[in-house]
Amino acid sequence: MEEQIEALLSQMTLEEKIGQMTQVRHFDDISEADIQTKFIGSVIHTQGPLPGENAIEWQEKFTALQKQALATRLGIPLIFGVDAVHGQNTYEGATIFPHNIGLGAANNAELVEKAATITAIESKATGFNWVFSPCVAIPYNEKWGRVYEAFSESTEITTKLTKASVKGHQGPDGNSGVMATAKHFIGDGSTDNGVEGGNTTLSEDEVMKRLLPPYQIAIEAGIASIMASFNTLHEVPMHAHKELLTGLIKETLGFQGILVSDWKAYSRFGQNAIINAGVDVVMAVDGDLDMFQEGVKKGVLEGEIPEERINDAVRRILRQKFRFGVFDNPFPDKSLIQKIGIPEHRAVAKQAVRESLVLLKNKNNILPLKKSSKIVVVGAFAHNSGLQSGGWTINWQGTEENYAGATTILEGIQRFAGEEVIYDKDGTAAVEDVDVAIIVVGEKPYAEFFGDIGGHMDLFQHTLTEAHQQLIQTYADKGIPTVVVLISGRALVVTEQVEQSDAFVAAWLPGSEGDGIAEVLFGQFDFKGKLPHSWPKSVADFDGKYGPNYWDTSITPLFPIGFGLTYL
Repeated sequence: MEEQIEALLSQMTLEEKIGQMTQVRHFDDISEADIQTKFIGSVIHTQGPLPGENAIEWQEKFTALQKQALATRLGIPLIFGVDAVHGQNTYEGATIFPHNIGLGAANNAELVEKAATITAIESKATGFNWVFSPCVAIPYNEKWGRVYEAFSESTEITTKLTKASVKGHQGPDGNSGVMATAKHFIGDGSTDNGVEGGNTTLSEDEVMKRLLPPYQIAIEAGIASIMASFNTLHEVPMHAHKELLTGLIKETLGFQGILVSDWKAYSRFGQNAIINAGVDVVMAVDGDLDMFQEGVKKGVLEGEIPEERINDAVRRILRQKFRFGVFDNPFPDKSLIQKIGIPEHRAVAKQAVRESLVLLKNKNNILPLKKSSKIVVVGAFAHNSGLQSGGWTINWQGTEENYAGATTILEGIQRFAGEEVIYDKDGTAAVEDVDVAIIVVGEKPYAEFFGDIGGHMDLFQHTLTEAHQQLIQTYADKGIPTVVVLISGRALVVTEQVEQSDAFVAAWLPGSEGDGIAEVLFGQFDFKGKLPHSWPKSVADFDGKYGPNYWDTSITPLFPIGFGLTYL
């Protein structure tokens, strides 16, 4: 393979090399001829117009783009990337798994590997061979809007599940699945005050001890790519941090894969400085395409960028294209389409839902519920697959509507308790004669900086909304026993609500198989989940840089990491 790479590299012009380093969106960033005239090397699909109405049309769209690439002088195929972070979440009808925080609560490496394997199959079925997953951040502050994308604040849990995720995504032989991406290198989850893209001031020793191990294990597992992070480390943008990107990752740890930038990084973090730092593939999106290609070419011709740096980048790109068989099989496999969202895949996702649930309180053993109980289910989150799935579901910022193929929490409860279950969507029904109220509350979907608490969007808060607090208060005042199910991407300050309730369940963001929650509430399965994060007891816990953490004993959490009750 290395001989093939060198033979191909020796024939390439500077423009063709820069083209291989270029990643574009398939709809907004390019004209019809750009794939051929600008020698584009990879394509990303994310928020925006869909490639088509169904998986066949998605494959046809990517096949047409691939044919353009193969018609170039050297015929180097494209690779197609997607933010498939909890299943192929950009495709409606795919199997959507719990977000990583839920998988961290389950802490089952075999299950994580199965979920990643299914994600790879359904991503390939929709035309992709590269996924920007897993996120291996170590979140230290619930104010960060991406806490749910990561497995845990525990380095040990994150490292174990990272290894499993890489194996699942890339296949048991390391190259029969899709290219996986460990992200975001490094310090994205431990910025001061949880600011997305903020400054990380952990010491070098803390970074190496707490944050680096998941990347080390991913490299050992043969991961195809690593994505640089938006944050700065001691005020140095990670995209331009040569000491860590080239010195540590490539030279010390021996990473042979692709260092890929995050969104629009060329114009945001120093232009040619990110190339010299070690970035190999650049998301040249939202107007960056010509600036990137012309800027890098000028940088090489004027001696600002060594041509060997360009050659290193292209070698890495070609290496993964050869390794994952893109030269031999450049087109999507139509036979995989029939596997999207199949029952076998959804069964694994439902298992992940069950094992992710964390029981925080169970007063007088109100759980498990009896099938004969008279039940009222309360709140819009109980019957809305979009709300229960969080961000990066169908759309970048998620959806607040039901989507194809999913089941809701209410539907699962109805399956056990019958159609006589009362549904009180907004908490205003005149309900008195029931045995138990299941109240489903939580955060609306969000992604990236939109979800930062106290950030410049300022859309979210440490606590439940007043409306959701009132749902619980209303039923507590009626004297009806209450089971609260919390749908959230992080631990919220719910000390008062835990006190008010008879049972309290942290359900995270379960994805498409919401009915799996009922299987545990009714005792078909026991609770297995344990908290992947320390749980804050008050808003004051966040007055410093971070909230309660397992390594910081200065703050006593409401519940420690690893806490979780069972029926036994």
